[in-house]
Amino acid sequence: MLAYYLLDTFSKDPRGPIAALDLNNYNLIFITVGMFLHWRPKRFLKAVSQSVPATGGVLIQFPFYAIIFGMIVETGINKWLADLFVMITTKETYSLLVATYSTVLGVFIPSGGSKWVIEAPYVLSAAIQHQVNLGWVVQIYNAAEALPNLINPFWMLPFLGILHLKARDLDGKPTPSPSRLTPGTSGPTSIPPPGS
Repeated sequence: MLAYYLLDTFSKDPRGPIAALDLNNYNLIFITVGMFLHWRPKRFLKAVSQSVPATGGVLIQFPFYAIIFGMIVETGINKWLADLFVMITTKETYSLLVATYSTVLGVFIPSGGSKWVIEAPYVLSAAIQHQVNLGWVVQIYNAAEALPNLINPFWMLPFLGILHLKARDLDGKPTPSPSRLTPGTSGPTSIPPPGS
């Protein structure tokens, strides 16, 4: 499938086959070759996380957002969603729909920038049809985009990589009881007695 896509892209690009090699095609080639060489997705993800532990998850995640964006824009889903948003809302209720929709989508696509790239074509198109101020729509989006971070804290990923932790390391372990934190007790949570 990759070979067909690349041949199709290189043969149809009016600038020529070499000019068709852009960042998106390089990403597609490297991810596909990497997955092919590792043969199983789990081994591929393990190899990526071992080679670039601080950013491995993000390196794999973002190209898939680009794929979602391409599918929405190039297949007509963009126009269909914009028409749907216009059909089920009025000028007064459109902002509420954007806020709700953006919050729900934010749980599944936790990066605000990637999510905006996916949403912007149809959200702004519907806003134009309703004659809603585009600045207002962007502000509603920004406010609603922050809500899923309470559930899915995407902002924490760089810190986890730097500290060599996994998300499960932050949750699910019992917290020390106050009796284990008294001065002079032994163990990993001991506090030296005052004056020592």
